[in-house]
Amino acid sequence: MFSVDLSTREFDGRVVVALGGELDLVDAAGVAAALVTVAARSPEIIVDLAALEFIDSSGVAALARGRKLARHAGGDLLLAAPQQQVLRVLAITRLIDDFSVYASVEEAADSAGRTRRVIVPMQRPRRMRWPNTATPLGAQASGAEHGTPRQRTGEAGAATRDPAAGVPFADSADDG
Repeated sequence: MFSVDLSTREFDGRVVVALGGELDLVDAAGVAAALVTVAARSPEIIVDLAALEFIDSSGVAALARGRKLARHAGGDLLLAAPQQQVLRVLAITRLIDDFSVYASVEEAADSAGRTRRVIVPMQRPRRMRWPNTATPLGAQASGAEHGTPRQRTGEAGAATRDPAAGVPFADSADDG
């Protein structure tokens, strides 16, 4: 069962690969294989992302592989009409600067062969707040929250340092 829809068509002398649905680990290899086939046929590729609602890192990797193959063949892979969720993933992975991103397939076709640029306005991602998991001052840390040898072996005082970080626990002053 596929969670991504893929279709190809010709537009203004270029191949347009339209992706819709969700591009994740399940379908990334299939999309990469399709882009390999398209790049062998025509190195100027426009990927229409208007109907793509979700993409994960494996999907981004498939697009990056397609772009690499298109460039080796003397062309390029351009992204067109991405939704904000897809733009956010490209921004978080810092690959938005590697791709040429356009507001529509028409704009991508008009600018093919020109310099790389991003012309789709992107909303700034919201800041995420992480839960406060720090031990309050004066509280005894058991070590269980860090997965220390003390937790694993059950020995009191077996470890007074976090082996991963090399940082003394709050109760290490008692162990001397």
